[in-house]
Amino acid sequence: MRKEVLFSGFGGQGVILAGVILGRAAAVYEDLYAVQTQAYGPESRGGASMAGVVISDEPIDYPKVISPDYAVLFSQEAYNKYIHSMREGGTVVVEEELVPSRNAAAEKSLKVYALPLTELAEQTTGLSLTMNILTLGLLVEATGIIGREAIERAVLDAVPRGTEELNLKALHKGFDIGVRIRDDES
Repeated sequence: MRKEVLFSGFGGQGVILAGVILGRAAAVYEDLYAVQTQAYGPESRGGASMAGVVISDEPIDYPKVISPDYAVLFSQEAYNKYIHSMREGGTVVVEEELVPSRNAAAEKSLKVYALPLTELAEQTTGLSLTMNILTLGLLVEATGIIGREAIERAVLDAVPRGTEELNLKALHKGFDIGVRIRDDES
């Protein structure tokens, strides 16, 4: 089983952190092999950023994401760049308010969930910065790529001290959304 996950958006959205957390959850808490790669522009905020995570039950011979099974796209630029690279039948989570222009032909063979992720994070925690953690919960629950306990533990490892409860609240809201998505498909 080799699964490729791509997170992309712009600096400041927590794209890299989401990839690091998912990779840690898989490798440390699920006892799987995982490799995380990243790329970002020279700007600390606002420039393009991308994190790729490869998860497998056997050693990983090539660490880069080639044809994602799962993608989280937080910006129009990310959507335009990566929607065509998705594996047929793949799952895409889109921040619908930041990706107003979508390509129906490119999405034809994909499962696409467009949600107001920033707004949901703000409503849940009061902070748009928790959007990445909320989205991790949604992705994990909707796809089953790794277990809930693994992602919870990895989130607690990664977030700043004093923000644990806030981030768990965002993660659990993502779980709830993921359950609804999964139940709607059944």
